[in-house]
Amino acid sequence: MFTTLIVQPIFNLLALIYAILPGHNFGMAIIIFTIIVRLLMWPLVKKQLHHAKAMRELQPQIKKIKAAAKGDRRKESQLVMELYKERQINPFASLGILLVQLPILIGLYVGISRLINDPQQIINLSYPALHNLSWMKELMADIGKFDATLFGWVDLTKPALGKEGLYVPALIIVAAGAITQFFQSRQLMPQSQDARSLRKILSEAGKGKSADQSEVNAAVGRSMLYLIPAFVFIIGLNLPAALPLYWLVSALVALVQQTIILREDVSEAEALAGNAPARTMKATISAEPEPEVEQPVMSAAEASRAREQRKREAQKQTVAKAKSKTPRRRRR
Repeated sequence: MFTTLIVQPIFNLLALIYAILPGHNFGMAIIIFTIIVRLLMWPLVKKQLHHAKAMRELQPQIKKIKAAAKGDRRKESQLVMELYKERQINPFASLGILLVQLPILIGLYVGISRLINDPQQIINLSYPALHNLSWMKELMADIGKFDATLFGWVDLTKPALGKEGLYVPALIIVAAGAITQFFQSRQLMPQSQDARSLRKILSEAGKGKSADQSEVNAAVGRSMLYLIPAFVFIIGLNLPAALPLYWLVSALVALVQQTIILREDVSEAEALAGNAPARTMKATISAEPEPEVEQPVMSAAEASRAREQRKREAQKQTVAKAKSKTPRRRRR
């Protein structure tokens, strides 16, 4: 069931690209496959970025809700969910891209793993319709023609760290993928000079000081900025180079996608980056309202005297205007 629904469709798209691609380069087929997948995900990426902006705009209101709830978690949760419903925001919408990419990654891993152990799998896993393609017919006649490399330079079946030791070309791909992942994540990470670390927040919480959930979430996000690339690097060391190549190209295309989408609306880009200039922040919805200037409080007597003073000044101005309009009589 898993092979039929997940592995075969993904692997057959890759096999189709590989079969019709001039030169029949397997590495180039993976690159084109990844670009096509990311382009198909464009509406989802755009929706996710706008969702992140909308969630950011709600933070001032969520803080007010927390203050009004006064520690009542049930009431706070209910009010926050009502706010989400009113603004038509799904707090779990950001998981959409992950849920789409995960089956693709698993399907690629299973398909490529089988291909490494037995090149004949490129025929066995492909649909019968693909067998009519000229290159697939040649592979069916002589599977030795299958070349699982990137332009003949990188053997995509080898891991960076395998039984044969360190494979430098694959290591370069793994490292490049981790670095690109870092910049892709940092592009959307709000920058704040006075942001506190997660360790400091938890330390103060241990001393009895209540922690702001939005501040905790921001601190976790900053920690993930480094943890995810590290995870990609460590895991990628033991995988066939074809998968780190997919990660690298996917992160590069995602970086370009985010840049284009954010540039469509400069105010959105600055709101998501968290470092908008003052004049722009005032123009965007995401800007927090300016604090109201407190007016001095007057007593009743002072207020009455002020009103009388204004009335006298208004009467003087009226008399002065009337005199200026009255023509002077000539002396005989």
